[in-house]
Amino acid sequence: MGWKPDHGAPICPQICEQMCVRIAKGTLEPHSKLLSVRELAVTLGVNPNTVQRSYEQLEREGVLYSIPGTGWYVSEDTTVAQNAVERLIREHTASYFTEMENLGLNTAQTKQVIKEWEA
Repeated sequence: MGWKPDHGAPICPQICEQMCVRIAKGTLEPHSKLLSVRELAVTLGVNPNTVQRSYEQLEREGVLYSIPGTGWYVSEDTTVAQNAVERLIREHTASYFTEMENLGLNTAQTKQVIKEWEA
């Protein structure tokens, strides 16, 4: 999967987020088969029940679907995953600007830091 979970935070939401990011980026395409629950659990070093809960959560949200006896797949409609990633981007951006404000920078100063970082 190319990502290791932060074991200091709840794992299930992290798996869901990473799946949505990969779907939104096109790394996981519609109808592509996912690793089995056990394979992903071993890869991430987490409990299989955690992966199962993550897959089931994503299925309830319409991001994944399962075919009994076959496995888990990416849904045709990737809109839910894309919306989840857009929400994450907004949350992380707001958090970043709040953190910069706590460090004494206003929005304009923070934007200037970003411009300098890009250069």
